[in-house]
Amino acid sequence: MGAAEIKPTSDLVSWPIRRRKLSEEAALRLEAMIRDGTFPAGTMLPPERELMKIFGVGRASIREALFALNRMGLVLLRNGERPRVTTPTPETLITELSGSARHFLSQPDGAVFFQEARALFEVGIARLAAQRATPEDVERLRQALQANMAARGDLGDFERTDVAFHYVLATIAKNPIFTAVHDALVEWLTSQRTMSLGVTGAEEGASNSHRRIYEAVAAHDPEAAARAMDDHLKDVAALIQRSKEGKAGATGHLR
Repeated sequence: MGAAEIKPTSDLVSWPIRRRKLSEEAALRLEAMIRDGTFPAGTMLPPERELMKIFGVGRASIREALFALNRMGLVLLRNGERPRVTTPTPETLITELSGSARHFLSQPDGAVFFQEARALFEVGIARLAAQRATPEDVERLRQALQANMAARGDLGDFERTDVAFHYVLATIAKNPIFTAVHDALVEWLTSQRTMSLGVTGAEEGASNSHRRIYEAVAAHDPEAAARAMDDHLKDVAALIQRSKEGKAGATGHLR
């Protein structure tokens, strides 16, 4: 029997193969050489002129390729020096994504989707923190909780210590990607807290939630910690919704 005839669908017809730019091809090949050890971490890459010969492309394509690898954290670029091969860090990865994340948040329903993602992320962190916390970790979290509770009545200080509490919790999970994600999202998280904490009684509710999380981590109870964090973030989401509704009502009244 002959080969079955492939009948193109409308989806396939509208899915053309994109030809890569020379700079993209050079970046991919150079990345492969870095990963296979041809250019190990810490070494200098060959001069631009030599790279041009290796890949058969012009200077502009090589420079674009190097900029792309720099954004990926694979190459360090400094004025007057040849590019140096580096090892990517979690911070490099998250920094590259954070600009896109901020743009995404500005879209309709972006904040709702991000809140769901944040809940999945932080509930997991709470569970891991309860499993991995050392006595020193528990003490650091206790101090962060005390600072947050002492800041009630001062919105700016309460926001700052609220962020700090969640950051300490992320460090207890002992995964550098978690703290990098927290740092990348801190601007968004702060704007969320500004909205939620503007509702009457929000500070008291947040403090009580933080205390529940702390107690579960101190007791090394992963499921209790996860439940406490889940309840906390559901409360935050509800407060944000109330804040939005209040602003919408005030705007309508002014009209």
